[in-house]
Amino acid sequence: MESNENYVMPRIGEKAPSFTAVTTQGNINFPDDYAGKWTILFSHPADFTPVCTSEFMTFASMDKEFHDLNCQLVGLSVDGLYSHIAWLRTIKEKIEYKGMKNVEVNFPLIEDITMEVAKKYGMIQPGESNTKAVRAVFFIDAMGIIRTIIYYPLSLGRNFDELKRVLIGLQTADNFGVALPADWRPGDDVIVPTAGSCGVAKSRMEGQEEGVTCYDWFFCTKKLDKAKVEAALGKKKA
Repeated sequence: MESNENYVMPRIGEKAPSFTAVTTQGNINFPDDYAGKWTILFSHPADFTPVCTSEFMTFASMDKEFHDLNCQLVGLSVDGLYSHIAWLRTIKEKIEYKGMKNVEVNFPLIEDITMEVAKKYGMIQPGESNTKAVRAVFFIDAMGIIRTIIYYPLSLGRNFDELKRVLIGLQTADNFGVALPADWRPGDDVIVPTAGSCGVAKSRMEGQEEGVTCYDWFFCTKKLDKAKVEAALGKKKA
């Protein structure tokens, strides 16, 4: 029986584990090749499977949207390179889904037949499968730090609106030094961090801090203009 050490997952706030790999777009050195960019590293269970096909078509159709947010998509499965190439060709030539057709996948898809990368990132979950990667999503910032991890089981396709919302939210939190409430979208109120001193807290509660609304000492919000948020997206933190 394999040691559970093979399935250790890196944690939020840690440096993304490094690796070199062969992909459909050539060799990569991860995450160094994407320094200065955000990266979404995601795994899928297998080529030539229907849920994965729907996901890859959606990722490919949104590739420019992620690119405009200074984010590179990088896919992975434990299949070989020639399987990847044949599958992506089949997607382009034969598959139509939700109005998407002739979809070409231009982001790299990693060959990981040894499961080395999948194990480094804890993508192999023995409760799901000992030989297939679950639908893991790692958001890695421009400094190579893991910022968010989302896992889906083999049977459930990802929510792509949420994946984009997470990326926008992370960048907004960084750019403006705020936190974001449940279901936040650009243009919604944001959470002001808890005051660092009694004096600041008092002025907030008394409505003396401009633009800040406090419902109690621990819950204060303020407006953040949608245009201001969108203008800062994809840019490096000053």
